[in-house]
Amino acid sequence: MKKGTRRPHSAQKTLRVTCLVLSDLILINLSAFLALYIRFEFDLSVLQKTEFLHDMLVYAGINSVCTIVIFRFLKLYNSLWEFASAPELIRIGMGCFFSAVGYTIGMFMLQLTMPRSFPVMYMLILCLLCGLLRFAYRGVRRTRAGLHSRGEKRTMLIGGGQAGAMAVREFQTSPRSENKVVCIIDDAPDKLGSYLRGVKIVGGRDAIPEMAAKYRVDEIVLAIPSASRKEKLQILGRCHETDCTLRTLPGICQLANGEVRIEQIHEVDIEDLLGRETVKVDLAEVGDYITGKTVLITGGGGSIGSELCRQAAALRPKCLIIFDIYENNAYDIQMELHRTHPELNLVVLIGSVRDRTRVMQVFDRYRPDVVCHAAAHKHVPLMEDSPFEAVKNNVFGTYNVAQAADLYGTRRFILISTDKAVNPTNVMGASKRLCEMIVQMMNDRSATEYVAVRFGNVLGSAGSVIPLFRKQIKAGGPVTVTDKRVIRYFMTIPEAVQLIFQAGAYARGGEIFVLDMGEPVRIDDLARNMIRLSGLEPDVDIPIVYTGLRPGEKLYEELLLSGEGMQKTKNDLIYIGHEIAFDPVVFEENLMLLRAIPETDVPALRAKLREMVPTFHAPDGQTCPDTARKAASV
Repeated sequence: MKKGTRRPHSAQKTLRVTCLVLSDLILINLSAFLALYIRFEFDLSVLQKTEFLHDMLVYAGINSVCTIVIFRFLKLYNSLWEFASAPELIRIGMGCFFSAVGYTIGMFMLQLTMPRSFPVMYMLILCLLCGLLRFAYRGVRRTRAGLHSRGEKRTMLIGGGQAGAMAVREFQTSPRSENKVVCIIDDAPDKLGSYLRGVKIVGGRDAIPEMAAKYRVDEIVLAIPSASRKEKLQILGRCHETDCTLRTLPGICQLANGEVRIEQIHEVDIEDLLGRETVKVDLAEVGDYITGKTVLITGGGGSIGSELCRQAAALRPKCLIIFDIYENNAYDIQMELHRTHPELNLVVLIGSVRDRTRVMQVFDRYRPDVVCHAAAHKHVPLMEDSPFEAVKNNVFGTYNVAQAADLYGTRRFILISTDKAVNPTNVMGASKRLCEMIVQMMNDRSATEYVAVRFGNVLGSAGSVIPLFRKQIKAGGPVTVTDKRVIRYFMTIPEAVQLIFQAGAYARGGEIFVLDMGEPVRIDDLARNMIRLSGLEPDVDIPIVYTGLRPGEKLYEELLLSGEGMQKTKNDLIYIGHEIAFDPVVFEENLMLLRAIPETDVPALRAKLREMVPTFHAPDGQTCPDTARKAASV
């Protein structure tokens, strides 16, 4: 073997087992001798005058082989002894008991003699020696791991529940762990002063700064996966009064297998603070219209679209069709689904929803039962500068796909909408409101069930504020916030998609489903928390600059139009907004007039949008870009 080449795993295991067997052979015979030696009160001269020593030596070979076979049967050579605990001790005891029984039977059959106390003494000594050997091995392994580690981190654990207990056990037993849990924080008064796996619970969250100083804590681990956003923020505030690194366990869904692993524990990210309780979805209801059906997802390579593909694939559709104009995005989700769902009948097609002919070709060939329409331009400032692109892609792209669904007998059409469609202050929002109106118009004239699902910002989506803040913090700042007063709703992409599919199960046609986005988040607070999570201080290490609202932006987003009202569904996080009446004939005529506007006439386009969407208006204190440019030229 060349120098530096690592021995294969199987060879390492064989060597370890061989050494353990040889050690056991020595201990088996040593135990027999010590049993006699103790029986004769440690007087070797007396022992030598008896037949017992001679008979023991005669039977030694047979006993050694039988005992090794017993140990092998009890899998004493299969255990990972660096993790040895009570079950391994029990198996050692059983092995030694059966060895003593076998010794007694063998000696009787061969007519050899032994003192009556010998079997019990032999069993106890063998059990003691074999146990010491194995637990000494564990101690040596842990000592070596400690010597080779980068240093011990004194750790405070927040949470004395089941997740906390699993975390303490992992820290104590894993050879990869560099953490030593020195104290535990838990708000339950009845737990104060008690011990969890030998570690004392020293107080509630208010005691975090004091106990961190008292126990010289280097790192704090949050082990309350079910904690609410408010609770996590409160704990974070107390932790920031210390100089400790803050890490956390994953969410309760990731811990569903009932174990915690070192690699699961990660630095606290902003998603950990914005996340909410686990979304409950009735998979049976969703499966009724997805499983065994042909499902088409437009914009399937995007942030929302790709998650729609992942969750649809898990529901075992007859065929999953991904339709996207961006080939790189489509390729990425294609490769992922091939890896995670090799049995899936997956079709990936490149094309634009603007291309009516291409859309009709896809529908004609595959005849989808369910369509999730996620293809859209969504970036507000960019669409303000390119309003015709927003209209062509969002409005007429939706119109093309919706008409194709009607023509080719699609059972259900689900539009992915946005809170920016409510009282829109920008072209993107107005275009998405027109998409909702197209859905309502088509539902009135088609057997297809057309619905829209409206929600706010999703965490981690391309072009959203969180990736921007991360880049700005990494670059050393400044972090740019438009206005101190701006608030937004946030939801994780997986939970948004779960609720989209659940809303689809409630569809009867024409509904605009509104997702409960939880408590709104002030963007200024979001920026400051992200800076603190990076170990820096806002306005000290990283400056925050207020740039003013961008064209089309407003201070807060709304989820309902005035007059829509609210209707509950079986899911507490999904509501139905009542339809706002409009004349579908006039609306379709206006669509044709909108399409006919020359691309050079931006003011005419905005005027037509305001006519078709009466709630479309410039945000307070702002002027629409075309009006501002016209005034500037006067």
